[in-house]
Formats: sequence, structure tokens, C-alpha cells
Amino acid sequence: MSQIIRRLGVSPRERGSTSSATCPDIFELADGNFAVIGTDATDSLDAHLPADAARADYERIVVITRETLIKAKGDIPDA
Repeated sequence: MSQIIRRLGVSPRERGSTSSATCPDIFELADGNFAVIGTDATDSLDAHLPADAARADYERIVVITRETLIKAKGDIPDA
């Protein structure tokens, strides 16, 4: 399994989370992939995926807040 090398954006605490209840986060992994902590919304969104989208049994649909992604935008590599 790949290791986390850095957080993208600011920490949940810097976004106003003072508990472990709302802590979406995005991390860059050593292998170049990204890991996301978010709310599992697979059950509610799976049936609404576009016709050209698919999800393997081992994949989950995860929701993060808009603020989490916007704060990470500057840290996301272009290539």
C-alpha cells in the first residue's frame, strides 16, 4: 500500500472543524494517486451515476465539501 506524502489544502481544523464529525480531507500518495476522506454516499448516489460511469464492487462514492476541494485546488498538480 502506498504512503501518504502530503495533505492537499488546509487541515480540517483550519476549515473550522473542531471535532472528528466533519473532517473531509485529500492526500497525495507516494505512488501519485490521491486518497480522500469523505462521507460514503454510495447507496444514495449509485443509481444516479451517468450512463457512461461505473463503480466496481470494491469502490465507494465519497462526498467531500466544496470548501475542502476549493482549499486543495492550489495544491493539486497540473500533471
